[in-house]
Order: sequence, then C-alpha cells, then structure tokens
Amino acid sequence: MTRVRHTSNDIDLIARMIRAEAEGEGRLGMLMVGNVIVNRAVADCLDFRDVRTIEEVIYQVQGGNFSFEAVQKGNLFYQPAREIERELARRVVQRWRQHPSKYALWYFNPYAPCPPTWYGQPFTGQYKQHCYYEPIANTCESVYR
Repeated sequence: MTRVRHTSNDIDLIARMIRAEAEGEGRLGMLMVGNVIVNRAVADCLDFRDVRTIEEVIYQVQGGNFSFEAVQKGNLFYQPAREIERELARRVVQRWRQHPSKYALWYFNPYAPCPPTWYGQPFTGQYKQHCYYEPIANTCESVYR
C-alpha cells in the first residue's frame, strides 16, 4: 500500500530532491524532506489544492519561484538519482512518517533558530538544520491521512 500514486520517474524525482535538499542531514533528514513532498501531493488544501502528483509538487511555482530551492538554484537536483536515495524515496511513498515531518507541509533552513511560525503555520520541530511546519489545526484534514 502506498500513500501516493507514483511512477519510477517520480521515485527518481524524489530521490534527486531529497539528496539536493538534505544530503548533509543523513538518511533520516532525507526521509523527512521526502515526507513533506508526499504530504504535499496528498494534501488537498491551502497552497496544495492543485498539485496531485509528485512531479507537480516538485515543479510547483509559488510567488513567481519554484517552491523548492534546489529546483530554483539547480545544485544537486539536476544530477542523476542514486540508489540509496531511490530506496529512501520508495520508503516515503509507501508509508514512512516520523515527527517532526509527519504532517508537515513546509520546511526550511533558517540559518538561525526556528521561528514559532512560518507563513502563519505552526512549528512542529527541528531535525538538524531544517525546521518543519504543519497546517494550523482543522485547516487541512487530508494531510493526516
């Protein structure tokens, strides 16, 4: 059973993204970033009403820019996926979830202490350099499925 429909191309996209965004945070950090990607694909609310696929999540544009810095700036995202990241990507589409990313729809690296909210959404926790945020209670029930 999986949380989101996906193809082998989607697994490669997630793998490239988690490497680009969180390679320095190890496997657990990459899993957490991958979980946010999957959460956005299943969330039918807020900024994510019109993104239903992994590809739509990865290439979503908000405020005139790609949602993910790795897509905007290129860095490792445009390198081929490696098997270790593919394995982690398969785990997140299947059911892997863990606090603080469990229900998170946003994360970022503030290079400072995590603020208590991010665009008005509550802070759920930090793992290494990334701060995670989930929707305000009762605003996005689909993310909890």
